[in-house]
This record gives sequence, structure tokens and C-alpha cells, in this order.
Amino acid sequence: MNEAMETISRDLGRMFQALAGLLFVSLLVPLVWGEYYVIPALVVSGLLPLGIGYALASTFEEATQPGKLHGMIIAATGWFCVALFGSVPFLLIAWTVELGLPVLETPAQTETLAAFTNPLNAVFESMSGFTGTGLTMTDNEEVLPRTLQWWRSFIEWVGGVGVIVLTTAILARPGSGSLTLYESEARSERIHPSIVSTVQTIWWIFLLFTFVSILLLWVVGMPLWGAINHAMTGLSTGGFSITDNSIATYDSAAIDFALLPIMLLGSIAFPVHYLILQGDLRNLYTDLQTRWVFIYMSAGTLALTALVYVTETYDTLFTAFRYSSFQFVSAATCAGFQTAVDSTNVALGRWPAQAQLTVVFGMIVGGAAGSTVGGIKLIRALTLLKGIRFRITDVFYPKTAVRRLKINGRRLDEREVRQEFEEAAIIGFLWFVFLGIGMFVLLLILPQGEYTLENVIFEVASAQGNVGLSAGITGPESLPTLGKLMFLFNMWIGRLEIIPVLVTLRALFRRGGIYQ
Repeated sequence: MNEAMETISRDLGRMFQALAGLLFVSLLVPLVWGEYYVIPALVVSGLLPLGIGYALASTFEEATQPGKLHGMIIAATGWFCVALFGSVPFLLIAWTVELGLPVLETPAQTETLAAFTNPLNAVFESMSGFTGTGLTMTDNEEVLPRTLQWWRSFIEWVGGVGVIVLTTAILARPGSGSLTLYESEARSERIHPSIVSTVQTIWWIFLLFTFVSILLLWVVGMPLWGAINHAMTGLSTGGFSITDNSIATYDSAAIDFALLPIMLLGSIAFPVHYLILQGDLRNLYTDLQTRWVFIYMSAGTLALTALVYVTETYDTLFTAFRYSSFQFVSAATCAGFQTAVDSTNVALGRWPAQAQLTVVFGMIVGGAAGSTVGGIKLIRALTLLKGIRFRITDVFYPKTAVRRLKINGRRLDEREVRQEFEEAAIIGFLWFVFLGIGMFVLLLILPQGEYTLENVIFEVASAQGNVGLSAGITGPESLPTLGKLMFLFNMWIGRLEIIPVLVTLRALFRRGGIYQ
């Protein structure tokens, strides 16, 4: 085995060990709720990554530190493998109930749980959870065992911050290539000079906000179990719910409005949270991304409210504002919670086309880099806009003029402008290329006339932006197998911002070792 493979195998082993820890911690849930029949499945699910992870990490313990290419491959393969291992609890618990082993006193099988006897559905759910997407293969989350309700929320909560960030916080040592791995997970912002200290601080902030979010939801009337799960998936902007109709089940304006600040917290970069918690409130408006989070959310909410009110989708202005503000913030923060469903009002898939496309715009842009959101990210959208303006106005200056572009307090020279603009343009271009491929596949395989073009754009943007809002296409029966495979790919590349996945696929397709 060559040197590169040893490094990759060692760090993948560490990620698998961290995943095993998550599974063993989750054993508390069936013990508390008396779901003893799931314990064997959960133990086996934990032993599998623990055994493989320990073998890889100990065998290649002395491997060299990862470089940039190693980091990208570790991130891409790690996230994919973690999603595979994370699907095992869904699969084994579903088959435990399906087989009805008398010694385990299993409950009756439900149609919702039976969907996970299909391995592809289980992998889809796991990938959707870890990437913070929230599209689901369940048709009624309420009948799932509490253990699986927890596992879905837990993997979204962990995935929101990042599997590598978790692994670095628990298992990595200073100087072990942690910076390379941290950056390969689409992060670059630091709170402290040390990456290990940075990720540990991120987790403390995340734990604090999770506790506050649980308390807030419980105070406004959400049952405690729902408050725990929805606080975790709301803050991580994942969007999995434990109820059949997402947040619409509660049909409560107080709960809707309480979730808005929780989702917004998840869309702001952790370094900004840290400074604000240190008492430096100026960052709420001096930080470019944070300032634009509020401007962008407000403008999108007002535009969407106007569209659905003028088209008489809702009867009153307040109702239009309630559903528009929630759906736009849910989309733009990539949370994916849904209140617009048929049972309580007008489903998203039946909103006017211009309103659906406004929500799509929110999903594509996303929130701040360095937070838990997906999409292209606000900083890239702003860099593209500023870069285009910079180039256009360039013709009005003499050739000898020395110009600099100011972005988020930094004054960039010509070389830096080209570098930043090029990176934003490449990510943006690739994002739309794969959005187009996903739409093409869906248009080929979906029944003709059942869904509109805006429904298809909406669903693919939701999967690739790791949002989770649905126009009604995603489901165990409604989405064909090829569509599920396409969405698995969309969710995977969306979470890692495409480049690491393309680098990994290139390495896999090349003949001979990992690098040549």
C-alpha cells in the first residue's frame, strides 16, 4: 500500500471510531424509552465502524500527515462511508421488526419503518441526515421508534457542524494535519490559532445554543421530546422532524416564530457567534456575511409575502407573512422545516410558480460560510457581484490606476481579486451544472404531467443545497431508484462544495495508485 493510502486509511479509521461513539451514546435512548428490541441492532451498528476504524487507525498509526489532496479525498470518502455506516441502524432495526423475533418482543411492523428494509432507502435517509438535507424516505415520522427519531436528529446535529470537526475535537492531536482536514470540509474560519481549540470552542457554542433552543421551543408550547429533536435539527439547519407534517403538525404561530431565530443562529458563522458571546456586538453589522444574512432574509420574506398575498394564495396579510417568512428563512438557512402543507393550508408545491422560484433562489444562495448551512453561501454570491461590478467599472479608470476591491474589511489587490473571483465563479458554475444534470435526470424518470418544471427545479435545488423542502417528489414510492441515486450524489457534493468529490472521483478513475 502506498503512502497516500496509508494516510487516508488512518484518518478514515479515526472518523469511523467517532461514528461508533455516536452509536453507543445513542443506546441511552432505547433504555430510557423501553425499546429494548433495538439494542442488538444498535450494538452491531456500532461495533462495525469501531472494528474497522480501530484496525485502520492502529495499523497505519505512523502514516504521514495529510496534504491538501489527501484532505479532500479523506473528506469526500469519509462523508460517503459515514453515511453508509449511519444507514445500518435504519436497516437492522427495520429488519428486526420485519422478522418479528419473539425473543426480542418486537412491535408490529409499520409501512413507514418497512421502507427501511430497502438498503437504498436507509442509505438515502442517512446521507440526508449527515449532510443536513432533511429530505426523507419516511411517510409518517411519528410511528418510527423513538430510537430512530433520535438517530435522525442526532446525525443532523453532528453533520451540521461536521463529521471531521467532531473527529478533530475528540481524536486529533495538535500538529496532526487537523488544519488540512478542517479546510477540506468546506471551512476556513478560525476562532483560535489552534484548530483543535477552534473546533472545541465551536462545539461549546453549539451545545449552548442547543440548550437555549430546546428551552425556547418548550416554553412556546412544543412537547419536550419534540423540542429536543427540533432544536437539534433546527439549529443544525437540517430539518428532520419527528412529526408527520413537519412543523405544520403543531399549527402554532408561536412555534413558527420561535423557530425563526433558531434557524438564523445556525446560518451565522461560528467565529461571529464567538465574538458576540465575548460581548463584541458590533459584529452583527460590521461582519459582511452577518449583515447580509439579515438584509437578505428580510428582503426575501417581504418579496415572498407580496407574491403569495397578491396571488391570493392566503386570505390575510398576516397569514401570508407567517408562512412566507417561515418558508423563506427555512429555505435560505437550508433548514428545510415546512409549514406550508395541504393539511393546514396551501402546500408549497401548489404555490404560484414565481413564489416557488423565489424559495429556490433562497436555497441556492444559502447563509454564511463557516455556519451549518448549504448552498453557494452568501460570501461567494457577494464576491461574484462585487467582482462583476469591479470589472465593469474598470473601463472607466486609466490603465495606470491602482485599484483594490474591499470585501468584508479586506482590501484585495488584482491578484487576490482574481483568485477570490475565480474560486467563487468555479463553485457557482459547478453548482448550476450539477443542478442541471439533476433536473435532466428527474425530467426523464418522473411520470409525464405529474410534476411541473418548477417542482423539479425546486426539488433538485433542495437536495443539492442541503435544504430538505419538498414539492412532493421525494418519497419511498414517488421517487424512482435512479432519482434516489441522483439525489444521493446531489446531497453529497452539496455538503462538500463539489470540488473534493470531483477530486476523489478523478483519483478513483485513474489507473494505478491514488496519485501518479
